[in-house]
Amino acid sequence: MKLSQSIRFCTSADGTRIATASCGEGPVILRTAHWLSHVDYDLESPVWRPWLSELSARNCFMRYDPRGCGLSERHVADLSVDAWHADLEAVAASIKEPRFVLLGLSQGGALAIAYALKHPERVSHLVLMNAYGLGARARAQTDTDRLEAETLVNFIRIGWGRDNPAFCQFFTNLFIPDGKPEQHRWWGDLERETATAEVAAQLLWQMQGIDVMDLAAALRVPTLIAHSRGDMRVPFDEGCRLAATIPGARFVPLESKNHVLLPDEPAWPVFYSELGRFLGQDRAAQPSGAVRDAGLTPAETTILNLVAEGLDNRSIAERLGKSTKTIRNQLSVIFNKLGVRSRSQAIVKSLSR
Repeated sequence: MKLSQSIRFCTSADGTRIATASCGEGPVILRTAHWLSHVDYDLESPVWRPWLSELSARNCFMRYDPRGCGLSERHVADLSVDAWHADLEAVAASIKEPRFVLLGLSQGGALAIAYALKHPERVSHLVLMNAYGLGARARAQTDTDRLEAETLVNFIRIGWGRDNPAFCQFFTNLFIPDGKPEQHRWWGDLERETATAEVAAQLLWQMQGIDVMDLAAALRVPTLIAHSRGDMRVPFDEGCRLAATIPGARFVPLESKNHVLLPDEPAWPVFYSELGRFLGQDRAAQPSGAVRDAGLTPAETTILNLVAEGLDNRSIAERLGKSTKTIRNQLSVIFNKLGVRSRSQAIVKSLSR
């Protein structure tokens, strides 16, 4: 089950070239642009590859690089939020299916909200993950708040993409504080690969001025909002604010410090279980009494479900972004808890009533 993707290009309203990529088949999930993105480089990422594997398992997962970043056109004069909205319009227009799921991560949530309000006939479901409706400057209430936002922009101009570990550690700890060394190293490499320091700073400054709260209040699209309680990049309260503003939105708190969820943490299966139910794509029936009594962790339950789907160790490792050895060790623990000796016996227990 080798993960592969198809890369294409579309043209935004002002002629800017935008790179898109898609994995898998089925109903379309479109991820709006966010700050750091490189559709080609992400395929080998220990941070983003598990997302690609998970979201393309039952769907066509589509994403794109923002202007000035990744494979999209790098030398662009207009980096405004309005231009980002136009880019999303162009990408969405390239999707043949009449309706799709719109996924907004971080600042991509504001883009998704605006598009869903303007084109409700095209958006079947709206999913917002660690997103916000008010950027850091827009929600600033004190001079200290404003100074903090300005300082971060200037810090990016100075430290972006440097080999200095102090700079790298600062940025990675904002996004994936609980990440492993390999994931931290990759995040530092991503900075050098995806955009220049000046482009990264300009984009962040634009995002800090976002305010889509009035648009959010007018939405009438089924919406799922998930937010990490310890998010270092976007405060948990911003997710609560969106959930209280969007009519009928379902809110899922996640026990995580990471702005970008990682497959080894307990919040990972919680989020994807909630997403599956929200989209009507539940991964499996409720666990049997034997499985519940075995006391499997959420991560172990996820692996057992994938075994029940017929995946081998290598395929499960690919799906979850883990090593084959790790999956083999975790399966040994699962078998011991279930009191079985083989995959077939584990499957029988997982499906029995």
